[in-house]
Amino acid sequence: MSAPPPLQIREANAHLAALHRRAAELETRLLAAERTVHAQAERLACQDQQLRAALDELGRAKDREISALQEQLLSSEAAVRSLQATVDQRDQTIQQLQPRADLLQDIARWRPPLASLLATLEEAEGLGPLPASEPGQLLPDGPGPPLGNSTGGEEEEEGGQDEPQPAMFGTTV
Repeated sequence: MSAPPPLQIREANAHLAALHRRAAELETRLLAAERTVHAQAERLACQDQQLRAALDELGRAKDREISALQEQLLSSEAAVRSLQATVDQRDQTIQQLQPRADLLQDIARWRPPLASLLATLEEAEGLGPLPASEPGQLLPDGPGPPLGNSTGGEEEEEGGQDEPQPAMFGTTV
């Protein structure tokens, strides 16, 4: 066998050197890519851990808020029940007081006529007794037995007389 010519050997050596450089360059790029991937993986793992921690904290905050809202709801429901009981009690009181209120309205409605009647009765009492007249004598105004204003003093003390007592004007208030 014959040995390859020196030119071929040089070309082969140059080719091998180029391949060796290319392999070394690719290995360097591979190492850089591996470092980049490893750094990215670490960053992603760190971010994942941070996001999990944040998610856990959000979950705990949500649970605390739900718990607080449930307590507030229970408190509000208790307040509503208490207020409803108060309203029911007041409604019962109103129902019990309604007849009295109606009676007071009737009294207020009748007060002016009653005041007028009382004033008229006081005026009648202020007129004094009728002049003395004989029994059975008619009044000048018209028929009827004579009327007198009596306090019921002397005649009642004398004893029970069968004669009718004269009418009295007066109020018992």
